[in-house]
Amino acid sequence: MSKRFYITTAIDYVNGQPHIGHAYEKIIADVIARSRRSLGQEVFFLTGLDEHGQKVQQAALAEKKNPQEYCDAIAADWLTFAKRLELTNDDFVRTTQPRHKEYVQSTLAKLQATGHFYKASYIGFYSAREETFLTEKDRRPDGTFDPSYGEVVELKEENYYFKLGEHQQWLIDYIEANPSFVQPDYRRNEVLGFLKNNKLEDLCISRPVARLNWGIPLPFDPEFVTYVWFDALVNYASVAHAHNELGLWPADVHVIGKDILKFHAVYWPIMLKAMGLPLPKQVLVHGWWQKDGARISKSTGNVVDPIAVINEWGLDAFRFYVLRELDIGPDGNWTDAGFRSRYQSELANGLGNLVNRSLSMLKRYRNGVVPAQSNELAADAAKASDETRALLKQNQLQSALQSIWGLVNRANQYVDQTAPFKLAKDPAQAQRLDEVLYNLAEACRVLAVLLWPFLPGTSTKIYAQLGLPGAPEKFDASSWGGLTAGHTIGEPAPLFPRKDV
Repeated sequence: MSKRFYITTAIDYVNGQPHIGHAYEKIIADVIARSRRSLGQEVFFLTGLDEHGQKVQQAALAEKKNPQEYCDAIAADWLTFAKRLELTNDDFVRTTQPRHKEYVQSTLAKLQATGHFYKASYIGFYSAREETFLTEKDRRPDGTFDPSYGEVVELKEENYYFKLGEHQQWLIDYIEANPSFVQPDYRRNEVLGFLKNNKLEDLCISRPVARLNWGIPLPFDPEFVTYVWFDALVNYASVAHAHNELGLWPADVHVIGKDILKFHAVYWPIMLKAMGLPLPKQVLVHGWWQKDGARISKSTGNVVDPIAVINEWGLDAFRFYVLRELDIGPDGNWTDAGFRSRYQSELANGLGNLVNRSLSMLKRYRNGVVPAQSNELAADAAKASDETRALLKQNQLQSALQSIWGLVNRANQYVDQTAPFKLAKDPAQAQRLDEVLYNLAEACRVLAVLLWPFLPGTSTKIYAQLGLPGAPEKFDASSWGGLTAGHTIGEPAPLFPRKDV
C-alpha cells in the first residue's frame, strides 16, 4: 500500500472565534492538499480543535456552562468556518473525542512504563493565561513578568515530568542532518539556536486535578490530568492511528504558525522518538498578519474579518490575496487598499478580463465553435505548467501563483498584439483569426487547470464557460491541445465583477 500524503494544520484553541491567521493557515494547507491531489497523489488533510486546559475551563465558567457544552457550541462555529472556506479536509479532530483520549492515555501509559516520566515537586511561578510555568529567566530586568503572561502566581505543587533534556543532542544532530525538517531555513536556524544556547528543561506533562480538572486524566495517577500541549500535539498521531488502514504516519507536512515553533520542532520530535514513531517529514512555519502596519487586536478594533471579506468579495478573491500577498514564512500586512488593488488589477482586469474577452470573441466571431488547433501560445503554457508543477512540489505557493500570472499576462499581451477585433473585419484574415481564437480559448483552459488548487470556484466556472464538464482537478490536463476543433463552448460571464472602489 502506498503511503498517503498526510498534511495537518495546528489545532485551534477554542477560547475564541476564528480570525485571519486561522483562515490563512487553513487555506495554505488546503492549497497544498488540493495541489497534491491534482498531481495524482492520495491525500489526507487534517484540521481541528484543541479543547482542554485552563483557559477553556475559565471561559466555560465565565459563560456559566460546563466545559463540554462550551466546547460543543464553539466547535459548531469552527466547523461552519471550515465549510465557508471550502476546505477539503478529510477529518476534523476534537481533542474531547473518545478516539483521541484513548490514544493519549495509551501513549502516556507506554511512556510511563518505559521510564520516560518522573514525579517531582515544583516551586515557582505560573501564568494561567499562557498555561505555562515561568522561571527567573522569564523575568524582565525590573523583576516583573511581561504583561503577555497575564496574572503570574507563585505555586508549589507536585507534577509529572517528561525527560526532554536527555534528547537534546540527538535532536540537534537530527535537525542538522535533515535540513528540510523545519522550513523556511531561518526558522530551522532559530530552533538550532535555541537548542545550542539553552539547556533543555524537562517538560511538565501534568496538572493536579485539584487545580484543573478539564483535561485527559493520567492513566497511572487519577489525581492528575495531562498538560494541554502534551494532549494537543498527539492529535496528529491519534488521527493517523484512527485511520490505520490508510497508512498515514508519518505526516508529510505540519503547517503551523511561528508562535508554536518550539512545541512542534522541539517537544513533538522528542515525544515521537520516545513513542517509537518516525518523525514527520516537515514542519512548515508561516508568519503572522498585521493590519495597516499594526498588530491585529480585537481590543483596538484593528481586525480583518475573513467572513466579511468573503461575503463581499468572494472566497476565491480572499484565497488569492492571502496567498499572493504573503509567502509562507515572513509576516504580512493586510491593507484594504492593497486587497482592492490586487482584486482590480490581477483578478478583474487580469484573469477575468482575459477569459471574458477571449470567450466573448469566440462566441461573436465563430458562434462559440472552437477552430482547428494552433500552437502559438503552447510554449508559454508549457513553461507555466512546468514551473507551477515544480513549485507546487516544493510548497512554494506564492511563486506558483506568480508563474501562473506570467501566462495570464502573456495571453492578455497576445490579444493586444494580434488585435482579433481588427482581424474579424477582414474576410481575408479568417484563418489568422481562427488561430488567435484557438490560442486564447486554450490558454484559458490551461489556466483553469493550473489555478484549480488556488481558486477552485473560479477554475470550475472557467471550465463551465468553456463548455467542459466537471472540474479541472487533474494537473496532467494542463498539456496544450485539450480543446478540440468543433467543440462548442458555454456562455461567457464575468468571473470577478468590477466593484466601484
